[in-house]
Amino acid sequence: MHSQLTPVIHTSRLAKNFGRTAALAGLDLTVMPGEVHGFLGPNGAGKSTTLRILLGLIRPAAGTARVFGMDPWADPVAVHREVAYVPGDVTLWPNLSGGEVIDLLTGLRGGADQRLRGQLIEEFEFDPRKKARTYSKGNRQKAALIAAFSRPARLYLLDEPSSGLDPVMDAVFRRHVRRVVADGATVLLSSHILAEVEQLCGKVTIIRAGRAVESGTLAQLRHLTRTRFRVRAAAQLEGLAQRQGIHNLRSDGTTVEFDADAAALGPVLEALAAAGVTAFTAAPPSLEELFLRHYGEQPAGQAKAGHQSQVR
Repeated sequence: MHSQLTPVIHTSRLAKNFGRTAALAGLDLTVMPGEVHGFLGPNGAGKSTTLRILLGLIRPAAGTARVFGMDPWADPVAVHREVAYVPGDVTLWPNLSGGEVIDLLTGLRGGADQRLRGQLIEEFEFDPRKKARTYSKGNRQKAALIAAFSRPARLYLLDEPSSGLDPVMDAVFRRHVRRVVADGATVLLSSHILAEVEQLCGKVTIIRAGRAVESGTLAQLRHLTRTRFRVRAAAQLEGLAQRQGIHNLRSDGTTVEFDADAAALGPVLEALAAAGVTAFTAAPPSLEELFLRHYGEQPAGQAKAGHQSQVR
């Protein structure tokens, strides 16, 4: 039995170069049993390279990677028995039917649970009789997800797994992530859909340029970002703009909007109480804002308009 204190995934100073490009530059990542761990970062941050090292598909140039305490490069067969993997861009054997693809993939791990397989095919509205070459991107993704979820695994490595799924199918995907975690599995989820990460993940590691720039629970990471206030008051809110920790203040008559650092929340609430507030909303920071804090140098219009394509 795997100890609750022993990481399922542990990398230390992991490095990998492709020619002159450093894909990983000293990545430290720890995923504990039973976690749904979000793995986030922009394009080229090193997420997919990390997952390929954890699968034993490529060898790191330096540092160590361990899955269940094993070296995936030295012992890939033992690691793969316990791992289900879904890539973000699924390529299937064109002449096999979807059902044959599912059976081949689950067969590598000992075969599907037939009841689960049937349930997943129905819930994902997947036609297993068609040849794989006829499938859309979304259907190729469904085939990989059905194969991954049709047999229990101790670790699910999911690399942009809901790419190409519509919102209804995405909800099915989320439901099965929660199911496998309730059964004791661990999930490492690389995703560019921030709402998905917020709904599913208890811990998050943000990487950039091959290094972890932040890691912790969502609550811990939100302490690093600002809270957005929208306030309507009977009296003028005097002196807010001069207070430390207040940012982006905008006033429209009796309505004021501003951002407040975590350390400024107490004084802000006191000032609001003194001003006779008639209505206010306070929104906790989203992961999107967390990204923009770390990757703020990209043009603001791009970052706001297209977070699903910008943050990958």
